[in-house]
Amino acid sequence: MELPSGTAESDRPGVASIRCRRSIAIVAGLVVAASVVCLLPRWWCGREADAWFRGDSVRVHGLAEELVAFEAEDDRQRAAGFGALDGMWGLLAHQMTALGLAQVVLAHPEWRGRYAPIATRAATKSLLPQMRSIFTDAWHGEDCLAHLDSAHGHAYLSYPALALGMARLVDPAFPPDLAEQLDAIVASFERRLLAAPTALIDTYPGEAYPTDVAAVAAAIAVHGRATGADHTAVLEHWAQQVRAVQIDRGTGLVIQRMGADGRAHDAPRASGTGLAAYFAGFADRALAAQLANVLFHQERNVLGFSAVHEYGHGHSGPGDMDSGPVILGISVSATGFALAPARAFGHRDIFTRLFRTTDLLGLPVRSGDRLRFATGGVIGNALLLAFLTSGPELAR
Repeated sequence: MELPSGTAESDRPGVASIRCRRSIAIVAGLVVAASVVCLLPRWWCGREADAWFRGDSVRVHGLAEELVAFEAEDDRQRAAGFGALDGMWGLLAHQMTALGLAQVVLAHPEWRGRYAPIATRAATKSLLPQMRSIFTDAWHGEDCLAHLDSAHGHAYLSYPALALGMARLVDPAFPPDLAEQLDAIVASFERRLLAAPTALIDTYPGEAYPTDVAAVAAAIAVHGRATGADHTAVLEHWAQQVRAVQIDRGTGLVIQRMGADGRAHDAPRASGTGLAAYFAGFADRALAAQLANVLFHQERNVLGFSAVHEYGHGHSGPGDMDSGPVILGISVSATGFALAPARAFGHRDIFTRLFRTTDLLGLPVRSGDRLRFATGGVIGNALLLAFLTSGPELAR
């Protein structure tokens, strides 16, 4: 068929219509593909966030059982004399396991018989000398338990003390000799905190970590709940000095390291603030909420996945053991720590965004009745059990 003179084939109405429809189809396909790319990972990684936020028993039980298995294997390795996890990482793993299991019992009293004895066993192991050897060496051989009357802070002892206090709170069979030892530890902390004008006591010689001192306050507060002892004066002193001395005025974040005199040795950072918010939740709900709200201002949200920026405005620096890797300013540790206050204070949207990132990077794997996050190892799973079960029942 011949075209009218001067008319190109591309100018024919039918051809133009086909090309228009083809262009629309391509654009629509790109929109659909982009939507799938953006929305599918967001949905997939967040599909269990609401269940965790609600404390769903299946999820909680699965992760708790993973830590029960860890403690059983650790018992076997200790009996055999090799392979057990010791040092600072062992302290952290057993302490957080004890905290997580105790929190599970508070939320699910029907599981007390299963988890309370294991919480006590894990907490007891966190007090072993080999767990704190790095700190004893730093104090030139001065062991904290042998020198409870010392003026030295030994704030790291708060980690096993808090674990023991939570185990004591939930375990009717908590050993009396261990309770007596815990009473002495808490009394020494109370004396040291009240004697410190800044409410800062050192972890290493000349180095105080406000986060560790928040754990001291938590241990004291939980001791009061377990025994009925009145620790109001020391807890009020601590909370007042956190606000007056330990929080950076410009950012609202907790200063990571300080001298006992209140001078900053590091920047205000989100990893310290996040963990301090978790510990403060045991001792002073209002202060914990204040720290949590500042922490949430560090949230960075991309396509529904959240992470937490480590350094406050005007500050920068590298990552370290506290923050974990810092990539483009984002802290792995601070992101995980933020789960606890997000759940405890009912921030469902923030919790969901943080959980998506945790799910994406943590790679949850279910095996039988157990659940674990594959990339975190035992320490990551212990931390997540504590943070994912942190709730409003902790501080009263």
